[in-house]
Amino acid sequence: MYLIVGLGNPEEKYAKTFHNMGFIAAGDAAELLGAKFKKKECEASVAEAFVGGERVIIARPLTYMNASGRAVKQLMKKYKVSPAETVVLYDDYDLPKGHVRIRPSGSAGTHNGMRSVIAETGTSDFARIRIGIRDAEVNIPIINYVLSDVKKEDYELFAAACRRAAEAAAALARGESVDNVMCKFNG
Repeated sequence: MYLIVGLGNPEEKYAKTFHNMGFIAAGDAAELLGAKFKKKECEASVAEAFVGGERVIIARPLTYMNASGRAVKQLMKKYKVSPAETVVLYDDYDLPKGHVRIRPSGSAGTHNGMRSVIAETGTSDFARIRIGIRDAEVNIPIINYVLSDVKKEDYELFAAACRRAAEAAAALARGESVDNVMCKFNG
């Protein structure tokens, strides 16, 4: 059993914002694993796949970013998924745009969605795949930046980063070790 969660905001007005990189990557992961988002449960939109006979749940919390942990906690409980079987995909202002970084555990950094996940689940011992969004040329408050739309000229860069993050999540779901996935995809 494996749980892949992409953080974001559910309304259409947020679809092309930096804060929805996790949602986009989760969609890419579902596609790679042959799943479709068909149901809503545990305050999330959920897709289900099977990899090597093992069930993989891909989810997009519908709680909005800052309350993402509620959905993650419910999903972990419902599907009896341990932190070691969980990976969270999300945007990260602390990484340069287009970079992907995988870690086996860690802090929330400046990310409120991850703060919620850690607070609700009571652990930070789950894999996370961060998609860098920081643009050194932009100098506006973080909250305004993360809720702004990706610039048209950067769309391909971010689409590729989300796809790379999805490939890393799919590799974890297929049983590759975090260390191996980090070697293949970090950068």
